[in-house]
Amino acid sequence: MLSLFSATLLLLASLSHTTLADQLPLSSSTLIGSIPHLGFGTWNLKVSHSNTSDAVSAAIQAGYRHIDCAAAYGNQKDVGRGIKEGMKKVGLKREDLWITSKLWNDQYGFTSFVKGVEEGLNETLRELGMDYLDLYLMHWPVGNAPDGTLDYDYVQTWRAMEYLPSTGKVLNIGISNFSPTQLRELMHSASIKPAVHQMEMHPYLQQVDWLMHHRRHGIHVTAYSPLGNSNPTYSPDSTDLPPPLLQNKEILAIAEKANCTAAQVALAWGRSRGTSVIPKSSHVSRIEENYGAKTCILWSDDTKRIEALGEKYLHRFNNPSKGWGVDLFEGLDGV
Repeated sequence: MLSLFSATLLLLASLSHTTLADQLPLSSSTLIGSIPHLGFGTWNLKVSHSNTSDAVSAAIQAGYRHIDCAAAYGNQKDVGRGIKEGMKKVGLKREDLWITSKLWNDQYGFTSFVKGVEEGLNETLRELGMDYLDLYLMHWPVGNAPDGTLDYDYVQTWRAMEYLPSTGKVLNIGISNFSPTQLRELMHSASIKPAVHQMEMHPYLQQVDWLMHHRRHGIHVTAYSPLGNSNPTYSPDSTDLPPPLLQNKEILAIAEKANCTAAQVALAWGRSRGTSVIPKSSHVSRIEENYGAKTCILWSDDTKRIEALGEKYLHRFNNPSKGWGVDLFEGLDGV
């Protein structure tokens, strides 16, 4: 399998003393606007109402201009307050930020699918206190059927999503957590191509072929959980997990050499692949540390060492297939 580094070399004549992200622009796509490659995630950011708002505000003050949200996270009102506070303190306007949110499974399409999808968007805008989103994603390729089961209704739901840009309340639409077959079926019937695909991606789940596929088709990739299993949601008591990414000896060695932290190395690696990354933290010091990934420089030998981790510790941490009783991520690594 061709590594991403090797594939990139086919496009670049040589490497200079800059990051790969500086040298490799995104492929042409339907994306309206420019999505910042270092964003702030809000999944599991629910220590308290005030902590959530303070963390988002701190992120904006630290320099983040990309905030990732979702209805399912249950914290969009607090996130919205944090965005408003952060903009006020820094002196920003709404158009200075990139705001992403996601449609949850209970708003997917069956009989009145356009109405349901737009209602989901309207509720998100009310919670965030905003007039529009830069990006709205279909959170999963399954939705809740009237009988309580989950159904693969993503084509019908996408057709409803395609209506949203005409309302002026969404600039871009995209998807999250789709498999190759699901993306192919969606593209076959779509009149608007997904601008972005958000998926789990980190040094333990590199998905090189899948990433290159998106690059060829001009679909930007946002990597969630870019710090791997640092998220406590991922079965901390399980015995079959790889070592915590931020404690991995290879990552730590690269960090020492680059004069960066382990988290900065993981995020710089993600950015070097042309993906946007959305780390989350409720601590100001870590929020600022993660933002420092923008100045963390990795060399080609560092990249090769990280690529080796993907082969040795291949692992997908977020897969609700068993609990939901549906097949997800078919044909992809780590399943």
